[in-house]
Amino acid sequence: MSDLQAEISRRRTFAIISHPDAGKTTLTERLLRAGGAIQLAGNVRAKGERRRTRSDWMSIERERGISVVTSVMTFEYGGCVFNLLDTPGHEDFSEDTYRTLTAVDSAVMVIDAAKGIEDRTRKLFEICRLRDIPILTFINKMDREAQDPFALLDEVSSALALDTAPATWPVGRAATFAGTYDLRERRLRVAEELPQSDPRMVALGEELELVQAALPEFDKESFDAGHLTPVFFGSAMREIGVTDLLDALVSFGPPPRAQETDTRTVHADEQAMTALVFKIQANMDPNHRDRMAFARICSGRLQRGMRLRHVRTEKQFALHTPQFFFARDRQLAEEAFAGDVVGIPNHGTLRIGDTLTDGESLRFTGVPHFAPEILRRVRLDDAMKAKKLRQALHELAEEGVVQLFRPQDGSPAIVGVVGTLQLDVLQARLAAEYGVAIGFEAVPYSLARWIEGEKNAVAGFAASNRSAMADDLDGDPVFLAGSAFMMRRAAEMNTGLSFRDTKQIGVLTTT
Repeated sequence: MSDLQAEISRRRTFAIISHPDAGKTTLTERLLRAGGAIQLAGNVRAKGERRRTRSDWMSIERERGISVVTSVMTFEYGGCVFNLLDTPGHEDFSEDTYRTLTAVDSAVMVIDAAKGIEDRTRKLFEICRLRDIPILTFINKMDREAQDPFALLDEVSSALALDTAPATWPVGRAATFAGTYDLRERRLRVAEELPQSDPRMVALGEELELVQAALPEFDKESFDAGHLTPVFFGSAMREIGVTDLLDALVSFGPPPRAQETDTRTVHADEQAMTALVFKIQANMDPNHRDRMAFARICSGRLQRGMRLRHVRTEKQFALHTPQFFFARDRQLAEEAFAGDVVGIPNHGTLRIGDTLTDGESLRFTGVPHFAPEILRRVRLDDAMKAKKLRQALHELAEEGVVQLFRPQDGSPAIVGVVGTLQLDVLQARLAAEYGVAIGFEAVPYSLARWIEGEKNAVAGFAASNRSAMADDLDGDPVFLAGSAFMMRRAAEMNTGLSFRDTKQIGVLTTT
């Protein structure tokens, strides 16, 4: 095995997905602590200034106790380099989560032991299934009142059509929860030694007989294909089961996978470097008005100072200061390998969906925009700041905070979001980072669809419906309809055109 292959084989890049309040952020911190990345994990149950959740760095996250942006954290454990992507738990930020899942090789699904499979968990799982992403399941909060473990496994299996293979088993329940039994290594992991006469040990022996008789053993091939999930029980708050999860990722977590492009499949161990920009974040450091592109290295080795081809613009891009991240903290990356996630400072050059290469002209696929569910016009409180607002909206739209539509009739810009919390984030960030106070006004539109078809046909439709036409950030045409009926009618009367509710980022919609 070459040095390049050896480095790539020890990369583990994964996301954590869950329904809100299942304990995702707490688990993230415990994983980082177990990996030596932090000495003291934050207490997400603390209030006000005492709250120090390390992965939630934006002010609105700290105020509300939620994650609304993806945080990237790199650390080493067990001879592997981990790139952990903590995704937004709130459903209003599903688009950011979807893009994040284009950049990972596996996912950890966190389930509340009392609540089981919840709506958000199911939706995120379906996104993983679309991409055949292997999933490890962590059933959290076993130190509280919980469902029976067999019932939880059955629910995962039936609700998600996913085979379950328990990797660990809980010893005790709720207040008597003492630790786990490792089914692969056949050993206890408990804080204190328990005599065989202890009721928890007696129950464990009976349950293990049922586990071995009724449930499948772990099969790596089925796991890699996304058909089976190993299941771990624990309590992130009490740091029980956390190292079980990390050890499993070291042992059988998938290394960097091949990625599809518009021309061919790119394999991680190719010599030539390629990278996909899947996220943009501005103003992580308000003092420097910075703008960071998060890029997944898809193949080869990245080295600081190398000159890359920016495929969208066909220009050269100098890589002066690539960085590794631990949430807000950064470290200069002298080199990185396939599977790593690096931050690239830039001034608006890089956008979501961009491809960087050593020279080859190819574009990574599978990074979409979804049609927004809520449309609003921005109302500016101070007309003197109109120019600043235009710049701010453009930059925040490039980040993916909102989608920006500029009406072709010259009326003020319209923003589109999946949920109302995104509007709160937009309002808060405009005030905090740009000093611009805004409100929102209703618009006579409820749906937005990208128009795809022959160029002259699109232009003819746009001319006939000018008051309902807008251009998106890329200049592609968007039809705004007042109702689902009006959208269906437009489609029926223009059979040569397609009205799309998704758009492949970086791909023009007209031919």
